[in-house]
Formats: sequence, structure tokens, C-alpha cells
Amino acid sequence: MTSAVVRSAPPSGVAPRSSSAVLFLRRNRGVLIIVAVFTALFLVSTIFSGGSFGYFEASFMASGGATLALAAMGQALVILVGGFDLSVGSVVSLVNVVLATHMGTGIGSEVGVGVLGLAVGGAVGAFNGFFVAFLGLQPIVVTLSSMFLVRGVTVLVLDSPGGSIPDGFKNFFTGAAIPNFLPAALLVIAFAVVVWLAIKGTRFGISIYAIGSEEESARSTGIPVRRTKFLTYVVAGMFYGGAGIFISAQTGAGDPLIGDPLVLETFAAVVLGGTVLGGGRGGLIGAIFGAYTLMLMVNILLALNVSAYYSSVAEGVVLILAVLVSALHKDAPLAQGVGSMRRWFRGWRAGLLPSQIQWGGAPVHVELSRSAAALRAPNVSWMQRNRERLRFALPAYVCVAGVLVATAIVRPDTVEHWSYYNSLIVLSSFLIILALGQGTVILTGGLDLSVPWVIGFCGILAAGMIRGSNEASLWVVPAVLVLGALIGTVNGLGIVVLGLPPIVITLAMNGILQGAALVYSNGTPDGFSSSGLHWFLTGKITGIAPVVVFVVLFIVGAVFLLGGTVFGRRVYAIGNSVTVARLSGVNVPRTLVLVYVLSGVCSALVGVLLTGFSGQASLGMGDDYLLPSIAVVVVGGTLITGGRGHYLGMLGGALLLTALQTLLDGTNLPHAVRDIIFGLVVLGAVLALRERQTR
Repeated sequence: MTSAVVRSAPPSGVAPRSSSAVLFLRRNRGVLIIVAVFTALFLVSTIFSGGSFGYFEASFMASGGATLALAAMGQALVILVGGFDLSVGSVVSLVNVVLATHMGTGIGSEVGVGVLGLAVGGAVGAFNGFFVAFLGLQPIVVTLSSMFLVRGVTVLVLDSPGGSIPDGFKNFFTGAAIPNFLPAALLVIAFAVVVWLAIKGTRFGISIYAIGSEEESARSTGIPVRRTKFLTYVVAGMFYGGAGIFISAQTGAGDPLIGDPLVLETFAAVVLGGTVLGGGRGGLIGAIFGAYTLMLMVNILLALNVSAYYSSVAEGVVLILAVLVSALHKDAPLAQGVGSMRRWFRGWRAGLLPSQIQWGGAPVHVELSRSAAALRAPNVSWMQRNRERLRFALPAYVCVAGVLVATAIVRPDTVEHWSYYNSLIVLSSFLIILALGQGTVILTGGLDLSVPWVIGFCGILAAGMIRGSNEASLWVVPAVLVLGALIGTVNGLGIVVLGLPPIVITLAMNGILQGAALVYSNGTPDGFSSSGLHWFLTGKITGIAPVVVFVVLFIVGAVFLLGGTVFGRRVYAIGNSVTVARLSGVNVPRTLVLVYVLSGVCSALVGVLLTGFSGQASLGMGDDYLLPSIAVVVVGGTLITGGRGHYLGMLGGALLLTALQTLLDGTNLPHAVRDIIFGLVVLGAVLALRERQTR
């Protein structure tokens, strides 16, 4: 006689315990992974430090990662709601210099100025939130502009390291909450966690996740999307303010550049902590563990006698790897992109056209739209094709004329001589070249944040290899341009093959190149430009600098490339609609890779020319060109979302910003005012284009 074991099913509506456990693991997978990684690195770090871990080590570790942890919590909030915030480092620096220059020794002053630091962070967050939430501007443009605005204000408050923080304030945050038992830094982090948990359980916290998951669905269910976004940026700014307060207590002084490294580090910490770029999944606790994990990685590198210059390289690589790991689940864009690439490769081997390849479910067969047909056989004249684009470029030239009139009033002897215009073109040449690369990227709907250190690394490399030799420059310059193309290729492949957002891959590449430049130059770039290259930038032939002729030829070539070639028409098609472009036969992946290759080459060329202009290279020589490279494109009438614009408008933007800078240099205004004006110009241009677009 056989017996059967009967397993009773769980009551209806009651989930099995195993299902609840699986659901918990899925929801908290990111946090659990980073906790496991943190634990493993903590054990390794403890072994390297001699196997002991007491109060001193706990206090050192807690204080060392608290600033990044607080800043990463703010960044995680913004990312959860579907945004980005590039102003985090500038806000931390501003709070730091405000505290260092205004805090007295009394308890009242310490508390009052400390609260002021939180208020400053919240005010910058409110500024960002207003433009993002209520005016509908892209977060990356708004926060990039505010980054430069805040940086300018910071330098106006304190233009060099200085100021002081009272000992009582320092001890309160970095000392011991309980002597020899509980570091105060851990209490600060615990308080931040409590604040987050309180927010997370409210309607506001639930709305953050809902908006990040699907904004339109959240709006349709009655969630106040605009108000929630605005408040998210305000709260994030207060977290940045907390980071500025802590780093002030930690350093005991003010430094206008102290927060600059935090931009890359906060993104890396947030993604390491399991928060998904694009919003809707993750949390602030994971960001805390991500921040301390990054700190442990740097400590381990130092314990292995690896130069600290490699830290930014490691952070960039970690950011890329973390995004890749978080995108490996089956519904992620990366997994879908890999499947699409496999189908494309099989179709290509079978001889199918792109429109016949199965991209999603069923095979796709579409008719070419009128715009796609224009890609194949443009039968209209150049002026007809570009009339609408040029219409938006005219305001830039009107503004150039206005700046020239203002210059004639302030400095009447300058605009009457050709030397002024010769100098204007020479100084504009760097932005004119960058406008082609960055502008082409923006036309496709992307953004290249690797521009600063492509310029810096290529310039340092060129100076280090040329070392004053005209003969060496003949092969070094082409080699550096090839390097720029390779960097652009890596950026492009990261976007089209790995499915990484442009902001992630280019920001990570910027950090990697910064570390590479530090490693190559050992922190002190040497070498210098050749006399021929220096003459090309500063010499004259019958009153005209040789580079002016090159710039004219470059402009002609750029206008033809974007306005008269198949490549240019494909760029515009991708910017208008990637799906329509793909289904119309445009090889979207190849075109996007070429776009970033072009940007890399243009940035490398600017690095070489800047080296020739000044005679030598320097660390950070490209930092001043990130916002201007975007500003000239936007001011020239190009939509930041892509699809509309013209290179002649970008040219007008380059001339405008350079003429404006030249005018400001002739006044007694501080240098920091330039960053403020550039930030305002970008915001104003984006607002103007937005109004035209919505009419």
C-alpha cells in the first residue's frame, strides 16, 4: 500500500514565507549587495591595518566618509525622482566658505551659522527645483548652470583657502559623542538616516518613488509632481549643506575648491548603493554604504602603496561597473540592448536591411517618412533645409553686435583696430572648435562631460612629448588627435553597446582621464610647446594670426559636415527621434559612436592648441571649458534636447561669449563674475528656446 504526502496550499490571499523572502531580497538587492561588498572590503582593510579595529579606527573611518555619505544621500534623492544634480560639489564648497568666514566662537554663532549652512544648501536646491519642476527644464542643464553660478559666488566669498572654524564646532561633529565608545560622526550619519526613514514613510517619500518609476502615471493618480520634485531638490540641497557643515568641521578652514571631487564620487556612491539611474528604485541607506565602500577602496589602494592619483581612475571605473551590474536584470535597457544587438548582428549576417530586422517582438516593416526620405535623397536647396535652423541662430549675432557696441562705449579705442578682431577670433578659436564636437553630441540628444579632462590630458601629453621640438610636434599632434578619437570611441561604445547614459560614461571618463593625467605627470606637468605651434597661435602674417585662417577653414568644413552631408542629416534625424531614425534605415549605433569620436577629436585639438597658446600645459586647463562648450551651443539656438540647431548659430555663441569675456576682462569685476554670467546666459538661452518651442 502506497502512501501519498499531501501538501496543503497556503490560505487564499496569504503569500508563502518563501515568496515574502524572495520579494524582500528583490526589493533590497542593491543594499544587500553593497553591504556585502562593504563588509568584505572592511575585513581586507582591517587585515592591512594590522588586524586590529578599535575606537580610533572606527572614529577615523566614520569621519573620513561622512561628508561623501551626506552628499550622496542628497544625490540619491534627486536620482530617485528621475533627475541629476551636478551642483553638489559647488554647494558643499559654498557652505564651507560661508561657515569659515562667518562663524564666531560663541555657541550662538556656531548654531546660527550652522543653520545658515543648511539654509544655503536648501536655497540652491530651491533654485534648481524651481527651474526643473515648474519650468520643465532639463535637470542636467539647470544644475550645470547652478554649479557655475554657485562656484562664482563661492569665490566671491572666499577666493583662496582661509578662514577658520571654532574648536567647539569641530569637536561637536568630529569628536566623541561617548568618549572611547561612540564617534560623533556615526551619530551624525544615524541622524541623517532617521530623517530619511521619516521622509520615506510619508506621502512625500512615496511620491518620490512613484514619480521616479513613471511620472505620467504618478500625475494621473493625483500626485503633485511639480511640488514633489521641487521639495526633493530642496531636501537634497539641505543634505549637501550638511556635507558642507561636516567637511568644515573636519578641515577647520574654508576652501573654495573643496567640494569639486564630490560630483563623480556621489554618482559612484549612489549607483554602488543600488539606486537606479532614471529613478524609482533604490534608497539613501545604500548610498551611505556606497560612500564608505569607496573610502575603503581608496584606503586599500594606499595600503598597497598605489598612488592616490589612481583614486579618480578607480572611482570612474567603479561608476561604470556599478551601472552595468545594476542593469543586468532582464528588464533593464542594457539587457534589452544586448538582445537587440544580437538580433541586429544575425540580421546583418543574413543580408537583411535594418528595417527588416526584428528589434522587439514581431518583424518591423515601415514606410519611410518624409524626413527619412530626405535623408536618402535631399532634393531641396541648402537654404531651404537650413532656413528654420538659421532663424534661431540670429539672436546670438544680434547679441554679439550689442556686446561690440558696449565695448566701443567702454573702450572706444579697441574696436576700431583690426588687432581687436584678430584677438577675438584667436580667443574664440577654442570654443569654435569645441562647439562642433559638443554641438553635434547635443544635436543627438546627448551631452559630453568628458570635455575638460580630454582637453587637459591631451594637452599635458602633447607638451610632455613635444618638449619644444618642432620635429616632434609633427607626429605628436596627429597622435594626440588619434587618442582623442579613441576616447570618443570608448564613450560612444559605452552608450550604444553597454546602454550607459551619456552623462554616466562621459562623467566617468572625465574622472579616469583626470587620474591618468595625474599619474602621467606625477602631479606636476612638465614639457612645453614647440616654437612652431606657439607661433601658429600667437604669431602674425600681415597682421593676421595663422590660426585665424585655420579657424575660417574649420568653420567652412563644420558647416558642410552638419549641413551638407549624410552624416549631418543622420545626426539631426537621431536628435528628432531615435526610433524613427532607426526604422528609417539610419545606422544609429555607428552614427552615435562617430558623434562622440568627433567630440573627442575636437577636445583633443583644443588641448593641443591651448598648450601652444600658453607655451605649456597645466592641470585643470580644461575645467573652464565645460560650461562654455555647452553655453555656445545653447546660446546659438540649439535645443538642449537635440534635433534642432545649426553650426553657424554655435559660431555666433562662441563669438558672443568670447566678446563678453573680453569686455568683462577690461573692467574691475572679479574673475568669478564670469562663471556667474555664463551660468545666467545658459539658463536664459534655455528659457528663451523653451518659450519658442511651446508656442
